[in-house]
Amino acid sequence: MSRIIAVANQKGGVGKTTTAINLSACLAEKNKKVLTLDMDPQGNTTSGLGVDKNQAENTVYELILDESELSECIYPSVMENLSVIPSNINLSGAEIELIGFENKEYLLKSKLDMIRSDYDYIIIDCGLKQELLTVNLLTINAMAAADSVIVPIQCEYYALEGLSQLIHTIDLIKERLNPKLEIEGVVFTMYDARTNLSLQVVENVKENLDKNIYKTIIPRNVRLAEAPSYGMPINMYDSRSAGAEAYRYLAEEVIEKEDENEWL
Repeated sequence: MSRIIAVANQKGGVGKTTTAINLSACLAEKNKKVLTLDMDPQGNTTSGLGVDKNQAENTVYELILDESELSECIYPSVMENLSVIPSNINLSGAEIELIGFENKEYLLKSKLDMIRSDYDYIIIDCGLKQELLTVNLLTINAMAAADSVIVPIQCEYYALEGLSQLIHTIDLIKERLNPKLEIEGVVFTMYDARTNLSLQVVENVKENLDKNIYKTIIPRNVRLAEAPSYGMPINMYDSRSAGAEAYRYLAEEVIEKEDENEWL
């Protein structure tokens, strides 16, 4: 059975896109069939998986506005078993254009329901909203379509900033739009073993957050930062790097959780 996982955090710079790219790639590496959907107008997940966002004619923008067929919007990535529905700057205007659409919160869900059985995992990179306390319609669409949400948290002093608001948003969407939506888990990113602060942040979050926290911690890693500029996920760019190994472990945890849930 396939799973749709949204990767979300309303706070920028926490490794959201890095996690969407590399979790997708490491699941594909484990022979899972993966579709990655870029819901961020910056299109960084798109380019990070080797698709030219400026040349892509059929993107998630055309998909949700019903201007392209779903099959036209799915592009091959640089990896076997991994496909992409790309995004670019056009998506930034979608929210205004969706005013007046019926059931506009479910536009993405209606599309993905048609193909979810073709994939083991559909990973959605949610966009950001400039105002921390609001959520845009694109993110609502992503969460209305998803089974669960992965929340990356940066190992820095303000790690919990905005997290309570995100959890509140997820609870609201669960209550009003998608009763099955769950928090898949929290993953720590940009961990620097050389600093006491990273360790303190991890301990603080574990003490204060009553949510599933992945054992895998993603390190601050130069190779991870370099890989997107080459249009490659980390397991292709530097397969033996600490970043690649960390995302492989995260993919294993995600798969293990699925196996456990199948027995429930």
